[in-house]
Amino acid sequence: MESLRIAVRYLLSRKSMGAVNVISRISVAGVAVATAATLCVLSVFNGFSHLAASRLSKLDPELRVMPAGGKVIVDADSLVAVIGGVDGVECAMPMVEERALAVYDGRQMPVTLMGVPEGFGAQSGIDDIIIDGRYLQTEGDYNCATLSVGSAISLAARPGFRAMLRLYAPRRRGRINQANPMASFRADSLIVSGVYELEQSEYDADRVIVPLDVARKLLDYTSEATSIAVTVSAGNDAGAVAARLRELGSGRLLVKDRLQQQEQSFRMIAVEKWITFVMLAFIVVVASFNVVSTMSMLIIEKQSNIATMSAMGATPRMIRGIFMWESWLISFSGAVTGLLLGVALCLAQEWGGFIKLGGDPSQLSVTVYPVALSSADVLTVFLMTAAVGVMIGWIATRGISTRPVGD
Repeated sequence: MESLRIAVRYLLSRKSMGAVNVISRISVAGVAVATAATLCVLSVFNGFSHLAASRLSKLDPELRVMPAGGKVIVDADSLVAVIGGVDGVECAMPMVEERALAVYDGRQMPVTLMGVPEGFGAQSGIDDIIIDGRYLQTEGDYNCATLSVGSAISLAARPGFRAMLRLYAPRRRGRINQANPMASFRADSLIVSGVYELEQSEYDADRVIVPLDVARKLLDYTSEATSIAVTVSAGNDAGAVAARLRELGSGRLLVKDRLQQQEQSFRMIAVEKWITFVMLAFIVVVASFNVVSTMSMLIIEKQSNIATMSAMGATPRMIRGIFMWESWLISFSGAVTGLLLGVALCLAQEWGGFIKLGGDPSQLSVTVYPVALSSADVLTVFLMTAAVGVMIGWIATRGISTRPVGD
């Protein structure tokens, strides 16, 4: 470790050439700023991911059971009764989701029909996201529909009896009568009872929630369901209950928790995060090339020391090791400084929220950049910077001459 000890003395001692001191500080600062920026950007991606996780759809059940193959679960009502008896399951409900056409007061649009049973309101958080009217299954003798905010705007629909919402779905059985095309559709009329807003485009754009019986009637289903919503009883682990349900399905059923139900969204965030990390890693590499300049100047300054050490028996490998350690120490100093700076900035943003999102605050669901520090990200950034430092050190020390002066 003699090479390391000499490298530390070179790092801490004042150089005879003032330019070397300046370039050395610039190198450390460059690596520090690039490292801090990388950590801050990764933490912002973590913040958005955590924000999305905290706002998982109130319409998504804790666990969703889906068919491993095909579109529907045949005889879902019987399976619901079996699932309801599984240890840790509080409630199981069949659900139907399919595309349909909605018509309201002369306006029409394709919608995603979501048929839910009577207990859906109690088991979900839909009452918390209603912005107009109420969530109802029936009112008097009429079935009710709850529209997403996007559907309500497109159809110009409001809760009440001003007009009936007509839903159309193509018949699954029978032949098409070309003389009477409308006979090829099943239709039903409902009252608009409420409008919800979840602040998630997937659920706010075109959803219409209707009673399960209405959806089944429109789609020619009897006891089929596209999925089964499962509520886990208090004190039970959702992962353990999901494992029991998978065993029950024997490979015929898929069981997804809330994160897995939004898997595509979270995968997109992760892909964007690591693509950004690779781009920032190139910036760290570019910033670290300042170390090459520092090492070149330092090697020129220390030529007499190199010759003296060679004369005293120091091997070329030891001499190169000194400057290799010196290069890595400069990168290490910059990395540690940058990590400390990045951690401080992230914590300040997390606690104080001093960097705001652009736009009208009244139209935003979150007004500051969300930040979440991750120890894995800190370690990843540090290892990346350390690896870059080793690479730069190898480049900077390749051409060191170890011959005594005068040779």
